[in-house]
Amino acid sequence: MDRRAEDLTARARIRDAAIRLFGERGIEGASIRDIATAAGVSSGLVRHHFGSKESLREACDDYAKERMLEVSEELATSAGVAALDPVAMHPRIFPLQLYLVRSMMDGSETATALFLGAVETIEEWSTAYGIEPHDRRAYSAALAAIKLSVFVFRDQVSKALGEDITTPAGYARIGQGLLDVFSIPIITPEQVDNMRKQEK
Repeated sequence: MDRRAEDLTARARIRDAAIRLFGERGIEGASIRDIATAAGVSSGLVRHHFGSKESLREACDDYAKERMLEVSEELATSAGVAALDPVAMHPRIFPLQLYLVRSMMDGSETATALFLGAVETIEEWSTAYGIEPHDRRAYSAALAAIKLSVFVFRDQVSKALGEDITTPAGYARIGQGLLDVFSIPIITPEQVDNMRKQEK
């Protein structure tokens, strides 16, 4: 392998290690040395490729955004999320989801923009499918936040299930739980109408 190819491979290893550690520990909790060790490279090589931890974070944000947008496009052109195998998807998207949630909590503008984009996508989807919520923006924001909350509370959710949701099996199980939440009504349309009348 030539030096150029080695550099590209090292850069990818560094980025992937950073995504994993930033997702697990947060930006402040993962040092350049930690990332270098996880990637199997020297701290100097991390700085050679990315300069600073902040620049590395920006590169991780951009990469995670691109990959998640690709997944969104796949969902749009397939039979939807119900047709996908969560066990097969887990190694590909779970680290990115965890990273983006943690990055959002740490103040990343890129991650926040992705969340707002997800809200807009849900708005468009609900309109196309004839769903008529009381407040479409609030409905869309709530759905997007519910999906993310699983990762924010992953330790607590794992404890409640008795199964680690960072594993493929646990990820598939909580994914099915989310599908059930979104597809099984918990109140009737009549109850909704009565609640709206009471609000007026």
